[in-house]
Amino acid sequence: MKTTAVYFSPTGNSRKSVEAMAKALDEGFQRVDLTAREGSGEDASFPQIQFSGEDFVIFGMPVYGGRLPVLAAERLAEIRGNQTPCVLVVTYGNRHYDDALAELQDICTAQGFVVKGAAALVGRHTYGEIQMDRPDAADLEADVEFIRKAVSGDGLHAPIPGNRPYQKQPMSRGQFTPLTSDACTGCGLCRKSCPAGAIGPDFQADADRCISCFRCIRICPTGAKNMDTEEYRAFARMFTQKLAARRENEYFL
Repeated sequence: MKTTAVYFSPTGNSRKSVEAMAKALDEGFQRVDLTAREGSGEDASFPQIQFSGEDFVIFGMPVYGGRLPVLAAERLAEIRGNQTPCVLVVTYGNRHYDDALAELQDICTAQGFVVKGAAALVGRHTYGEIQMDRPDAADLEADVEFIRKAVSGDGLHAPIPGNRPYQKQPMSRGQFTPLTSDACTGCGLCRKSCPAGAIGPDFQADADRCISCFRCIRICPTGAKNMDTEEYRAFARMFTQKLAARRENEYFL
């Protein structure tokens, strides 16, 4: 059985979890990273990939406002199966995953995949200081136990939570747009890595395209990318307090 991890993961939560699962099944697993490629945005090219019934695919997607990111759902449209067994994973920042896991189930089922298990996993939130160390070692150990059960089981029996129709509109743009300080050296890493192609030749982020994933802030080597505004700081403090109580991962088999 050839295992492939397919993920959209701007800040690494989804990637870390699904790769841990994939490695537990197959040391030589393949990766399909739908996050960003050079020339992302309008010029991005994500060729269609076709899996067979001999493959096993682990899908990993983040939750943005209770839904899958619009870009992630669009890029998933290029991934096709042929009665291909799969496991679905969504990662969220300790609030709730709402309809995102059900949405991922609907997309994958419509595109020829057979769901054998699903998981809603907690990771570090993009905003504030929420579950900063997650997924932790215990999370990843539980993920591995789950994937082994999913592979050896005879199919999905537990219902996947979510509303149909979905209760929220998908987010096509973010709430906060990162700033760029004078520390910017023009290295271009942020522009090359932006999932939405939202960073222009001047290395400023376009608010109409930015999805507020903060990937650029996390990877900027000089700390030039920032969210240093009082509006954001106040929101982050409030959000950190609101989501302080730890949530546990949920697994469905």
